[in-house]
Amino acid sequence: MNGGITVNTDLGKVVTAVMIDENEDYYFVQPDRNGETYRLKKAESPQVLHIGGSVRGFLYENEDHQLAMTCQHIPNVQVDHYDFGTVVSVRRDLGVFVDIGLPDKDIAVSLDDLPEMKSLWPQPGDRLLISLKIDNKDRIWGQLADDEIFQTMATRPSKKMMNWDVKATVYRCKITGTLVLTDNYMLGFIHPSERDTEPRLGERVSARVIGISAHNSLNLSLKPRAYQAIDGDAAQILAMLEHAPNKQLPYTDKSSPAEIKAVFGFSKGQFKRALGHLLKERLVSQVNGQLLLIKEVHHDQQ
Repeated sequence: MNGGITVNTDLGKVVTAVMIDENEDYYFVQPDRNGETYRLKKAESPQVLHIGGSVRGFLYENEDHQLAMTCQHIPNVQVDHYDFGTVVSVRRDLGVFVDIGLPDKDIAVSLDDLPEMKSLWPQPGDRLLISLKIDNKDRIWGQLADDEIFQTMATRPSKKMMNWDVKATVYRCKITGTLVLTDNYMLGFIHPSERDTEPRLGERVSARVIGISAHNSLNLSLKPRAYQAIDGDAAQILAMLEHAPNKQLPYTDKSSPAEIKAVFGFSKGQFKRALGHLLKERLVSQVNGQLLLIKEVHHDQQ
């Protein structure tokens, strides 16, 4: 009982029910524990049922507000069972709707459980780790996994993962940073300084490992490696330096526009912008009228 209201404790679970009636298209079944009647499509039943015969399936309320059982589309997401579902739609006044595999029902995650900033709400195609919960009006809601659930399912990272590229799903948006779960079930943290824009809840991001924390989670960055951030003009300058004798060239931001155009093929303005980028990344330096390569950029991956 909940404030005098009886909650349907069978919803959102796999239960055994008994067939009590039928028509051309449906069996009507009842679980043992209460008198609610659910419709089961005959095409979905694992066997022909007769009155008194039992069948096992997942119970829910479909989009037409009919109590239903499914035997062929049993979702991994259930009451007390967590799994990822895919966001299919957003309602600003209610929350987001998640596909958990039911043919005629998407599950709502309430706006009360979503970030205050609507720009951080999940969008269609994003993934949320949820279970199901039933309110006192017998409505089924998606319940976001808490930190304890993620800690339980997490695997330990290895030090050899430094500089690896990983795919991860955002599961918490916090002022201190973004919490993620990688595709291979490792926890990760993205500090605000390691991202250009804040990723939204449920978004799948590409990140690189920049450290391993004392709490056995990965420190990640969404910012590109130096060579990934370098545009075409800067990359051309780097390539010429890497192949030049002594890794240096007699051209700097003091060189004439005509020299720059003749050697590099682009304007003095383009050269200065590209050179500024390389100087900022500390890949080159200018000394005594020479452009020097400080650090070669290798496209090394995991």
